[in-house]
Amino acid sequence: MDLAYLLTPLITWITVGPIKFLINSARTRRWAFDLVGNGGFPSNHSATVASMATLIALREGMGHPAFGVAVTLAFIVIIDANSLRQHVGRHAAALNKLGEKTEGYRWLRERMGHTKVEITGGLLTGIAIGHLVFALFGRA
Repeated sequence: MDLAYLLTPLITWITVGPIKFLINSARTRRWAFDLVGNGGFPSNHSATVASMATLIALREGMGHPAFGVAVTLAFIVIIDANSLRQHVGRHAAALNKLGEKTEGYRWLRERMGHTKVEITGGLLTGIAIGHLVFALFGRA
């Protein structure tokens, strides 16, 4: 088994998480442990699917069926990150407004989705990491 296909998304996830944490901490001027999770710059999900699609394109070529599957998955993840999860965040905001008057209400996280800038940052980061893994591991 070629470990590059397994390591690429893992390396991407481990790299982008701390980057996002540091950017959120700089933006809020404090350690932003409460902002760890979904949302923020760059998009972890977009970076992960972009890194894998990039590695497949570099190793197998853009005409390979695996590249088509990777791009399809990337579109689904990006659409989900941008639209569906933003709607979930809006619903959470509405529920929080209703629940703030209720004793014992557990506050819902409102920041769920990604903006287009965050997704683009994730895509560019993922492409860069895909190129880096290809440079390190080469062709199988």
